[in-house]
Amino acid sequence: MTTSFAELGLNEQILAGVESLGFTQPTPVQGQAIPLVLEGRDLVASAQTGTGKTAAFALPTLQLIMGLSADAPEVAAMETPAPVDESAPADEEAQRPKRRRRRRRRGKGSPDAGAPVATGEPARPLALVVTPTRELAQQIERVVTTVCEHTGQRSVIVMGGTRFDRQLKALARGCDLLVATPGRLIDLMEHRHVDLSQVRVLVLDEADRMLDMGFWPSVRRIMAALPGKRQNLLFSATIPPSIKGTIDAMLTDPATVEIARVGETADTVEEHLCPVTQGQKTQLLQAIVSSGGAEPGAQLDRVLVFCRTKHRVDDVSKTLKSADLKVEVMHADRPQKARDKALERFREGQVQLLVATDVMSRGIDVSGIDAVVNFDVPMDPEDYVHRIGRTGRAGATGHAYTFVAPDEITPLREIEYFTKKLVPIWDLPDFEYDSGRIVPNASRATTRTTRTMFSGSKSRRGFGGPSSGRFGRHY
Repeated sequence: MTTSFAELGLNEQILAGVESLGFTQPTPVQGQAIPLVLEGRDLVASAQTGTGKTAAFALPTLQLIMGLSADAPEVAAMETPAPVDESAPADEEAQRPKRRRRRRRRGKGSPDAGAPVATGEPARPLALVVTPTRELAQQIERVVTTVCEHTGQRSVIVMGGTRFDRQLKALARGCDLLVATPGRLIDLMEHRHVDLSQVRVLVLDEADRMLDMGFWPSVRRIMAALPGKRQNLLFSATIPPSIKGTIDAMLTDPATVEIARVGETADTVEEHLCPVTQGQKTQLLQAIVSSGGAEPGAQLDRVLVFCRTKHRVDDVSKTLKSADLKVEVMHADRPQKARDKALERFREGQVQLLVATDVMSRGIDVSGIDAVVNFDVPMDPEDYVHRIGRTGRAGATGHAYTFVAPDEITPLREIEYFTKKLVPIWDLPDFEYDSGRIVPNASRATTRTTRTMFSGSKSRRGFGGPSSGRFGRHY
């Protein structure tokens, strides 16, 4: 068993960075992934949240590109972009001749205000990390910047919601490793501020999200600008079978690191299923926060609440604030400064609850989150794994409460099929539940059943009228 980072093949400069980060022993994903990356292998790595995936790709990537420059022969040889499937509709725009777009006039206070047209030479990074959210990009940049202080390399972060001109100045100073969100990166590429032709290592962080239909058109455009000869690293908490075909087409003889099976949740998180009506969700949340939840009398100082939509986040936060609770809000419509401030106040314990969309579910590392509350059941089962992984980190025990209303049973069952286990039912003592809630049957299956044409009437038993008492209906 590996007991130190030095045994993984990292050099002295990188090890000095590791020490500055405060890391003492490699986590399982770091211990397995780092040597494979240093060997030059393509890699697919899946591990539960909070297990150190950022360092698992950042440390060896910085070492691989150390000492290289844009004029190095081994880098210059990779300038031919990778071939792209011209039949794919997602690439039609990328295949058209580029035309300079007329930029919209922006207000003085806009992050993109005064963005100049392309001047001088574009930045030519040797490594590229693409990630879906701004907060995750910032987190990666913090790790990379700390290590670069010891290696003499330069890293730059580019993302939406921040001033365009500041990012251009950072790029002009030189860039060895670029951390980017897709939208801003494409904008910089179109205006010839960034040239990806010499990228030696590509990292897709939260790869399952980067390769799904929402991000895939943007990712394809980015990949079309990359050299054909490069190393590809895919990291995520979940690598679902649905993206296997895309991965196979992207990678060459990839190594696989699988610390947790698909759908496996962290064993440091105690999961609780809370059957409740939609109208009682806010009341139940307040009761859990005030009582300590599954640990009566416990102090819940940091509670992360997930809602399905931005409007839902705003509505829930207003109700909680009217109850004199200290609340902050995180979603995509919030200005970046407001998002940064909300996250910092939550991290420092200045607010008790952070109500957010799934922008907070992936990769955001806030230590000491006492509980996660799924105010709405996520529609994507993978998001459930990411959400509850925000608590129970670094070996600590956390609690995850999932509020399930009668109209959310279907997504709940999809989660249980995905994780292959039941979420245990939990009731808050002395809380008066509405009779209209639906309480799951404790013997429900974790695998899909095959129904015959004659099984319909039998399968509906137990769904009739409400049962007596506080438990409502069962399924």
